[in-house]
Amino acid sequence: MARIPAVTPDRAGLATKVAYKAAARRFGEVPEPFTVLAHHPGLMRANGLHELLADRATKVLPKNVWEIAVYRTAWNIGCSWCVDFGTMLQRLDGLDTERLEHIAEYKTSDLYSDDERAAIEYADAMTGNVRDDVTDEQVADLERRFGPAGVVELTYQIALENMRARMNSALGIHDQGFSTDACRVPWAVAEDTGTV
Repeated sequence: MARIPAVTPDRAGLATKVAYKAAARRFGEVPEPFTVLAHHPGLMRANGLHELLADRATKVLPKNVWEIAVYRTAWNIGCSWCVDFGTMLQRLDGLDTERLEHIAEYKTSDLYSDDERAAIEYADAMTGNVRDDVTDEQVADLERRFGPAGVVELTYQIALENMRARMNSALGIHDQGFSTDACRVPWAVAEDTGTV
């Protein structure tokens, strides 16, 4: 259970209820980070709009490249919610999710392309858990592979995942079952324990 309890639908304002319904339609369940962020409706709206616009704008790189970099970022930070949700998104995009079990061996695994390896190494450098820093050579290599817009897009998505994963981890938001199609409802869990 999150360190900050979910805002249940009966305690939510009209705009939050509408957002919950839209999220449930899109993802099959309301993501728990939404229910915690709902304590601050202004930031919830800003976050929702930002996520929507960032998703629509991310069109330069192949999905497999930026999705694996985002996944690796969540994996490095240890955000189980982001790993869970990211696995679902990759599955819905038709990407191979079985290979995610081998993300630790990406350097030697034939499950990852050279472009994906370069994106993963960049995610590691930006996340600061595996590498010290991003290098000029690394950015030059990514620019040769993806062009300047591709590097900016990859950088943006990795930075965005750093924010998501660090926020979710700090707030104690854990995997929700999206990757297994067995989502728990945050407020139903709280009702079962009597802590709504």
